[in-house]
Amino acid sequence: MIRYVLMDIEGTLISVSFVRETLFPFAKHRLASFLHERRHDPAVLQWTAVCQDVIEHETGTRPAYEELPVVLTGWIDQDRKLAGLKALQGMIWDEGYRQRAFAPELYGDVLPALTQWRARGTRLGIYSSGSEQAQRLLFAHTNAGDVTSLFERFFDTGVGEKKTASSYRTISEQINLAPQHILFLSDSELELDAAASVEFRTAHIVRPGTRASSSHPVHPDLTRLLLGGYIYY
Repeated sequence: MIRYVLMDIEGTLISVSFVRETLFPFAKHRLASFLHERRHDPAVLQWTAVCQDVIEHETGTRPAYEELPVVLTGWIDQDRKLAGLKALQGMIWDEGYRQRAFAPELYGDVLPALTQWRARGTRLGIYSSGSEQAQRLLFAHTNAGDVTSLFERFFDTGVGEKKTASSYRTISEQINLAPQHILFLSDSELELDAAASVEFRTAHIVRPGTRASSSHPVHPDLTRLLLGGYIYY
């Protein structure tokens, strides 16, 4: 019996294009002016110092604050998953959400499925490479409104990388459930492989443009997963 459904975001609950074509370009365009305007903000200074530490470690030279926009813009292009960059992007996206510059669109099957699972007592969680802050912002501003209350936990790479088996073992321990009672949904076969290796149940969500897995149950949306109550096939 499935007691917990753990979900990826991009390509599973929303389109991959929202992050790649909306969020990343917004942060990249806004970065320089954001750092200039918030240069005395302690929260910003905390995370820019973390970025400067990384640069110093990698290059041997600590950049001035004014030099950061060029480096961080390059990191965005490279999709580097660094804590300092994620935190700063989250602050910029927070501004965008508050200004209603964009709103992530949930796939049409998502909200009905999540609502029914919750009504049946199934626990729900998110596991994404985006920071917990970014995840909460996204789900607080969807086209269906604030849906954060549907989720019990938001896991990010603080528990480990998504293609690493130990990450899923850690999640299982943190939610106090045996892996066999957890269903992981993702559009990434490598992530599903990692989860399955520690005995998670898995389902490959194959939206348009995703190649179907040959080693995991395949579903075009979340609707079929609802059939038979907690049972999926």
